[in-house]
Amino acid sequence: MPNNMYDTIIIGAGCAGLGAAMYAGRLNMKTLMIGDNIGGTITLTDVVENYPGFVRLTGQELADNLRKHAEDYNIEKAEAKVNKIRIEHGCFFVETNENKTYQSKTIIFATGTEWRKLNVPGEKEFANKGVHYCALCDGAIYKGRVAAVVGGGDSAAKEALLMSQFAGKVYVLVRGDKLRGEPINNDRVDKNQKIEVLTNVNVKEIIGNKIVNGIVFDKPFNGSATLKLDAVFVAIGHIALSQLAKDVGVKTNEKGEIIIDRESRTNMPGFFAAGDVTDTHFKQAITGVSEGVTAVYSAYTYVNENEFICPIGNEDLMVKAGNKKRK
Repeated sequence: MPNNMYDTIIIGAGCAGLGAAMYAGRLNMKTLMIGDNIGGTITLTDVVENYPGFVRLTGQELADNLRKHAEDYNIEKAEAKVNKIRIEHGCFFVETNENKTYQSKTIIFATGTEWRKLNVPGEKEFANKGVHYCALCDGAIYKGRVAAVVGGGDSAAKEALLMSQFAGKVYVLVRGDKLRGEPINNDRVDKNQKIEVLTNVNVKEIIGNKIVNGIVFDKPFNGSATLKLDAVFVAIGHIALSQLAKDVGVKTNEKGEIIIDRESRTNMPGFFAAGDVTDTHFKQAITGVSEGVTAVYSAYTYVNENEFICPIGNEDLMVKAGNKKRK
């Protein structure tokens, strides 16, 4: 087998991808990790308090620790964006925006998610002019001002708590009848005098003049359908970045999340997935790392149970790829 063939290519460099890279290195797999955002979205988290082994650290510190651990092993990295995955004779070819193509026996797909949008008038027009998706990134701009966090889950609770360190007043706008954060974060919100939770409200429009100066509800709330404020932080969930996988036939659920089993296997032989892009219900840094490690072990098993002869360069070789044994 030519030495430019990888045992596995990890697509994504967040918590799941870094955890996978570390363990692939431990298993002495020839490994390439491709990602255009080393560390992923955890780097935008202010405080992480639920990762075993660390009572409290920043998201950037956690990402740095994971990266350093992965780099302690003999893995390769490419800071690039993957444009396409194709399959030839049972092997994978990964094309990047740098016009490079890498060949691999297996894929570990850990691309994560992007922020879900409200899709209301004014959201796009006022992007970065009062409409934001990351309090850690942009919250300091609104020191002493009035801000709203739109969302009803734990992400919204944590965004509101972070915004309270900057803003003079923070509204949490919940579509349902209550804020559904983790109990510890709900308690912190309740005790924070800067934060006010408004339930059973829907944002109909974001308004302003060059910058945001208010929002419009779909019905009057406390006698008015308009709430004056300076910033809107959207925290209503994420969308799985799974299109590259879907393009090669990997199955997803109705949310676009890649369907995996307990071994991080997809419907496609040799193609594994981990982290927020998958259909697991509980998504945290720790679960993403765990799934990445599981995916690597499954890929390691797959590589050792199969024989591979893939087309290299201009050669047109027949593949000899198929399970030697099935359990």
